[in-house]
Amino acid sequence: MLGYRLNLTASEPLGIWQIRPLERSARVGDLVFVCPPQTTDMAEARRRKYLHVGLCPGGYAPLIKMIVAVSGQTIEIGQCVRIDGLNLPQSSLVAQDGQGRFLKAFDGGIVPAGRVFLYSSFPGSFDSRYFGPIQTSGILGLASEVLTYAP
Repeated sequence: MLGYRLNLTASEPLGIWQIRPLERSARVGDLVFVCPPQTTDMAEARRRKYLHVGLCPGGYAPLIKMIVAVSGQTIEIGQCVRIDGLNLPQSSLVAQDGQGRFLKAFDGGIVPAGRVFLYSSFPGSFDSRYFGPIQTSGILGLASEVLTYAP
């Protein structure tokens, strides 16, 4: 799955991105391509059209997200996200999507071993604030902008 991808979602700038190999452990600050896990939450997200069709297991397209917490870090969810007691800037949550459908926030807790907490500062991003930490095995590689546009 390494190569180029077209991003048509509002989670990161629109346009052409490259998936570069991640030849080390994932860490905070990495912008990554990740396959969504095959869960009931993701199936509902696909039904609501938060996720596009793609080549990941379950028929999902990869997501582009920033890793903001790794195994062992504590996540608190309130009006915004707190990681190890510090507010994550621009991380306020919304109770409803653009169609007025309820969005359930992640309960918070310690990021388990082998998982990462993902985030995007773009308004309306569907990320770990709503679906929780995901397995690092779903990371395809680092995300690198090639030709993009942020509306």
